[in-house]
Amino acid sequence: METQNRANEHALSLDGAAFAKLLALLPLANYRAGETVLTAGSKSRRLLILKSGAVVILKDSIEIARVDEPDAVFGELSALLDLPHTADVRALEDSQFHVADAALLGNNSVALLHVARILARRLVAANNCFVELKRQLQAGQSSSTLSKTLGKIEEILRSRRYQFRDLTLLTSVFCAPFGPF
Repeated sequence: METQNRANEHALSLDGAAFAKLLALLPLANYRAGETVLTAGSKSRRLLILKSGAVVILKDSIEIARVDEPDAVFGELSALLDLPHTADVRALEDSQFHVADAALLGNNSVALLHVARILARRLVAANNCFVELKRQLQAGQSSSTLSKTLGKIEEILRSRRYQFRDLTLLTSVFCAPFGPF
């Protein structure tokens, strides 16, 4: 099992190196603090990958997340589903992004794999919390306990990036106060 884990970590590091090479080929876009990066309801047909800076994600003028992690991807759901952006993204400070056409996901397996892993990590963490929420409902937990778990699920769904090695930590931090999975 340990050999398999080392092989997986090695494969992930190779994928990371390939993704870094891809990013180096992409043009950069700069946004000043306060500028809108993506607008809800619009279709930009592009992916933005954070190189530096920080942004806020707003849904119906409500802040749902702040992101400052390099390599965080924005516009992925719009690109994959060919739908308008579902939230506004605004620069909190001067920020720089690698810019790719949304078609990159259909033409480049490295980019597609990077985005797929981000989405899969969010899904795994959210699924674990939904299981815990169901357990709490079956156990008749108080509404305040249920509200806390729902807030944790919401946090996971808003997050832009998870590292594979952090999944166990995330589920334990977000959902395990109520028992193991």
